[in-house]
Amino acid sequence: MPTSQLGTSLEDLFAVIQQRHQERPPNSYTTYLFEKGLDKILKKIGEEAAETIIAAKNAGHSELTSEISDLLYHLMVLMVEKDLQLTAVAEELDKRSGKPAEAKYSQ
Repeated sequence: MPTSQLGTSLEDLFAVIQQRHQERPPNSYTTYLFEKGLDKILKKIGEEAAETIIAAKNAGHSELTSEISDLLYHLMVLMVEKDLQLTAVAEELDKRSGKPAEAKYSQ
């Protein structure tokens, strides 16, 4: 997958997480996290970060890919919980890389 598709994948997942936050469908893990609250979300981020570190020390990319995906998902759950837009992170990363702000991120 080209890196340009990564942005689309993250945007699509972020939209699903936002929808789960609003609708709270039953039997959804995302709903469960939102209902348990910030402490549970933060605990999961800590767990996934630790698992990512361990996976990085092991051979192979499969486990590391899985753990990074879990960590990114839980970070986006936190972002929705705290009403932080994905575009804000994109703008910050662009700023840090020296890119000029782009109109496509403004809302």
